[in-house]
Amino acid sequence: MAAPLYRCCVRLRHLTLSVPAASYHARPRVWGLGGVYRPDPSDPETKKWQKGAKYEAKLYGRHGDISGVRPEGLWPSPQKLREIEEEEREWYPSLRQMLDNVEANELEMKRKQQEKERIVAANLAKMPKMVSDWRREKREVKQKQRDEKNRKERLVAIAREKFGVNVDHRSPKFLEMVKELEKEEKKKQKALARRLKEEALASAPTSPVVGNP
Repeated sequence: MAAPLYRCCVRLRHLTLSVPAASYHARPRVWGLGGVYRPDPSDPETKKWQKGAKYEAKLYGRHGDISGVRPEGLWPSPQKLREIEEEEREWYPSLRQMLDNVEANELEMKRKQQEKERIVAANLAKMPKMVSDWRREKREVKQKQRDEKNRKERLVAIAREKFGVNVDHRSPKFLEMVKELEKEEKKKQKALARRLKEEALASAPTSPVVGNP
């Protein structure tokens, strides 16, 4: 079984084709020192991710000096270094900065809490007076409503005395009479208030005028 297979392989080895099997021959890989494959950055066939300082740093980190990468060329430029430092200051603050920020936030929260407590305490201190004022205003409103009701009932009674008991309180003549009575009453109240004011001024003690010696 092995002999026929061996003879077949020998014949195939000596068989030559008139046309080459493939016209493309792959370019040999570029090997660096120590047998490390390092793509040529100037070759258009080189992948994008195999170019640049990032890939060079990866090669150097994996193979060290035998990669053929110059480590001094992996350092960022002064401009790039300033950008990295600025980004670190913005997004990665130092421990001292984080502690200062935490302390500042705690102080601000404490200040707001104290201000809120002060406002609550001030409002609680005002609460008895506010309740007293509210009750007093409520009593005054009810008293005014009672006074107004009594006044209208009294005016209606006076008008009915003039027009009769069976007069319709919705008639225009009756309503006009009530308005006239209201005007007269307001005039009397104003005159009374003016007279009381004049009496109060007249009864007030006058300070003696000190003359020049």
